[in-house]
Amino acid sequence: MILGTSIEVALVILILGIVFISQSMRIVPQQNAWVIERLGKYSRTLEPGLNFLVPFIDRVAYKHSLKEIPLDVPSQVCITRDNTQLTVDGIIYFQVTDPMKASYGSSNYILAVTQLAQTTLRSVLGKLELDKTFEEREAINSEIVNALDQAAMNWGVKMLRYEIKDLTPPKDILFAMQAQITAEREKRALIAASEGRKQEQINIANGEKEAAIAKSEGERTAEINRAQGEAVAIKEIAEATAIAIRRVAEATTAPGGLEAVNLKVAENYVEAFAKLAKEGNTLIIPGDLSNIGSMVASALEIVKKKSVS
Repeated sequence: MILGTSIEVALVILILGIVFISQSMRIVPQQNAWVIERLGKYSRTLEPGLNFLVPFIDRVAYKHSLKEIPLDVPSQVCITRDNTQLTVDGIIYFQVTDPMKASYGSSNYILAVTQLAQTTLRSVLGKLELDKTFEEREAINSEIVNALDQAAMNWGVKMLRYEIKDLTPPKDILFAMQAQITAEREKRALIAASEGRKQEQINIANGEKEAAIAKSEGERTAEINRAQGEAVAIKEIAEATAIAIRRVAEATTAPGGLEAVNLKVAENYVEAFAKLAKEGNTLIIPGDLSNIGSMVASALEIVKKKSVS
């Protein structure tokens, strides 16, 4: 009887020991933090790994993930500065940095962050006109993150970034914006076409101008070459004539030269009259054929005077 009782007591002690050990040991996963309360009061924060508690005195009150958490912000209607309604939704990325504040700073920090993001977004968009809301999304995101981060410091939460997922204006505004975009594109197309025609006319005019300049330059060069050629020809003819005259003069002063000149002049005179008789219909002859000799003598006399002088 005593042996049975002792066995039962040992089993009870063993069971109590197992329960005690199981209640005193806690294994915290990586990137997690557990908040411990002792007799209802904050005691400490358990780090990842094996931790020990005082059974029935310490308890795990809160468990927090230290990872980056994405949180969808429900869509809402915002009114811009020019009284245009926009349906906006977004997403927040945040991280728990102080598990104690996250446990006791707010009863529900996730709900608090969501509500604050919506109110801040309405406030920021209310300062902007419709067109600016599409152009300054980065500035809007940054302003919302700064506002949330200041408020969330008491909640032990760090706001990492905020992104607007969608901005949806009313259908009539959207239709007007599409019509404006179409008009702008048509305007740019017309401007581009006119610029093309303008450039084409400029290119044609420049081409004609360059062609005219090239043509005038060519004609000028041709005239200069022609004039230079004629000048050279005239010079060579003059030089040749001067040489011939000098040789004739030298020939007249030589012995028998004057008689040869007289004979040549007489021959040319006779050939000239013979040529006129063959080629023309009119024959020109001296009134007195007996004077031909005198004319020849006169010509010879002129030649003689020139040679003497």
